Amino acid sequence: MSHSGRNRRTVRLSRALGVPLTPKAARYFEVRPYPPGEHGRARRRTESEYALGLRQKQLLRAQYGIREAQMRRVFDEARRSPGRTGDVLVELLEMRLDAIVLRAGLARTIAQARQLVVHRHILVDGVRVDRPSFRVKPGQVVSVHPKSAQTTPFQVAAAGAHRDVLPQLPKYLDVALPELRVTLTRRPAREEVPITCDVQKVVEHYAR
Repeated sequence: MSHSGRNRRTVRLSRALGVPLTPKAARYFEVRPYPPGEHGRARRRTESEYALGLRQKQLLRAQYGIREAQMRRVFDEARRSPGRTGDVLVELLEMRLDAIVLRAGLARTIAQARQLVVHRHILVDGVRVDRPSFRVKPGQVVSVHPKSAQTTPFQVAAAGAHRDVLPQLPKYLDVALPELRVTLTRRPAREEVPITCDVQKVVEHYAR
């Protein structure tokens, strides 16, 4: 799919879910905040509990850019872990390497963050990691490979160009943006994670 095609798909998904998923989608969303389709502007039907849960699950998946199988695996792990399942689910998703690359401002969107990881630009404790789902542990340092750091996209990131479109930096990250370095200082807490989702409805959806 072309870059413009992906952008159109993301904008359409953003309108369907009711939340802008990228900065470009946010601009479209300001103009056309209603769902896509001929009757999107007038759509006001009452959704079933199943439909509400499905929509929230789709919303959470979209914000992390992950497939259903990946989401299900993380949910199953969260359910087996101590603590509230929904809170743990978000905490585990937030410790994904691509999510940390995005939150730190090394990328502008989750798709771009995933691409940077897959293309082996990102290091964890000095070692290349090419799996976006890699779970960063508290105390680990995420950085950019020295050769990659000299390229224009990373120099743009180091100058802080992405920070204006990203949420406020979470307190569980220690970021040295000019050095293209971020440390996960501790495990994220659900209330600190900058996502839009009714996580309890996601839990109820999977528990059916």
